[in-house]
Amino acid sequence: MPVAQGTRRLALPPHYHLAGTVGQLAMGRHDPCARFAGDAFWWATRTPDGPGTLSLRHDGDDLLATAYGPGAGWLLDRADAVAGLRDDLTGFADLARAHPVVARLAHQRPGLRIPATGRLFPRLLRAIFEQKVTGTEAFRAYAGTVRHFGEPAPGPNPQLWLPPPAEAVAATPYWVFHPFGAEQRRTDTLLRTARVAARLDACADSAEATRRMTAIPGIGPWTAAEAVRTVYGDPDAVSVGDYHIPNTVAWALAGEPRGDDARMLTLLEPFRGHRGRVCVLLEQAGMMAPRFGPRMPLRTFARY
Repeated sequence: MPVAQGTRRLALPPHYHLAGTVGQLAMGRHDPCARFAGDAFWWATRTPDGPGTLSLRHDGDDLLATAYGPGAGWLLDRADAVAGLRDDLTGFADLARAHPVVARLAHQRPGLRIPATGRLFPRLLRAIFEQKVTGTEAFRAYAGTVRHFGEPAPGPNPQLWLPPPAEAVAATPYWVFHPFGAEQRRTDTLLRTARVAARLDACADSAEATRRMTAIPGIGPWTAAEAVRTVYGDPDAVSVGDYHIPNTVAWALAGEPRGDDARMLTLLEPFRGHRGRVCVLLEQAGMMAPRFGPRMPLRTFARY
């Protein structure tokens, strides 16, 4: 059994919701790099000090953070950020009163926080594979890529893998990703991103990271927002260009079954500063617009 490199006890605000907060870091229940196991949430990443794994679980009235691997010290230093405990909700309660649905959800979910991991490339890896495809296709490409590079995460969870190092991804030919269901367009975007990952990780804040990311061909506002929301803990990051979110916002806030980006942004404007938080609240409440027409078909590029 691997020995933990250290622990840290974190005081929790009232009503803190662990699953709703750190669950934002996982791509479903079977994410190879982030998942719940037993009563703990496990997250593996590459830190400036090396690979590391962080475990978060309730211990009485506190949250117990346990870390493994060479990156354990770095992870413990920012365990409170990963757990969303640096998230600043100042002013949100007043803004939430602008709409009865948002006010109700904010009241029902006062313990929901936005995490801030501080690790940009692993989140971009996932977001790029999520571009313009179904969730099943995105997960296949993401999980296949993680397992292709095949490095188990430090610690006692045998199901946990480290995200691939950017330099290894950058050195991999695009066709290697085809068996995972990733076509050349997304793969080329990933390779371009991997080549400048060190500069991206050096960004001081969400705004700088967004500017640098969207300068990379293939990365637009949607991908940037998906990344900065949980990397920098940006509660205002709105995923413009999403397939579902404009409809969800239009339905929840205006009773309209369909909406475009412009309508979504208009409806979210009263919550500026916390627009992304409102979207997370709507999503976690399961508010979805009525569905019309066929679903997007699954595709494969494995044979090409």
